[in-house]
Amino acid sequence: MPRFFVGSSLQSDEVVTLPEEVTRHIQVLRLQRGDSIALFNGLGGEYGAEILEMERRDTRVRVGQHRDTEAEPPYRLTLAQGIAGSDKMDWLIEKAVELGATKFAPLTTSRSVVRLSGDRAVRRQAHWQRIVQAACEQCGRNRLPEVAPSREIVAWLGSLPRRPGEGELRLLLSPRANVPFSTLPAEPPTGEVTVLIGPEGGLSPSEEAAALDQGFIAVGLGPRVLRTETAGIAVLAALAARWGGW
Repeated sequence: MPRFFVGSSLQSDEVVTLPEEVTRHIQVLRLQRGDSIALFNGLGGEYGAEILEMERRDTRVRVGQHRDTEAEPPYRLTLAQGIAGSDKMDWLIEKAVELGATKFAPLTTSRSVVRLSGDRAVRRQAHWQRIVQAACEQCGRNRLPEVAPSREIVAWLGSLPRRPGEGELRLLLSPRANVPFSTLPAEPPTGEVTVLIGPEGGLSPSEEAAALDQGFIAVGLGPRVLRTETAGIAVLAALAARWGGW
């Protein structure tokens, strides 16, 4: 059943007009009056709905019953990612949503190829949030991960509590790490999990030292050096397999 995100409240048996961008998507899929779709607003669960009327810019639907279905992993994970160049960041965010990430923290580092500020940073954040929305529509998640505003890594690290809270786990992926991935806990932490990954070229030694000073554990993923867009996906998939996120 086609799924669409609607950023407003939904109630069973009400008739609502869907946003123009959702109408365009419905038209692309060649859906017709009487067809069934699913709607979700990011607050949990989804609603069945029936298409009542279709016009060029508007679609009216009758909202059906709420279905208390979720596809979230049994842990909360923030991916703190050094901003990657080209379309790598778009691809990474899309796949990380599919793999269960619950928040994204885009970071500018000393080796970043892409640097965002001002209106450009605001536009890119909105663009990434739309990618999150589309990925949730596709993969069946009913809770929308948040894309935080882009920040310098030093400022972001400084905004964190000096030490992780109870049940919290902070991981720094580094090719220089001596701690293997296999030593991580076998059960998912009860608190927030944060995974920090550098951009192309990785984090500088001083940035890694600052992360370690904030309670991050440097973890390695084996003898091969992974690209930045590969590393995040690899660790999210490995954690899902280890902690029951599949």
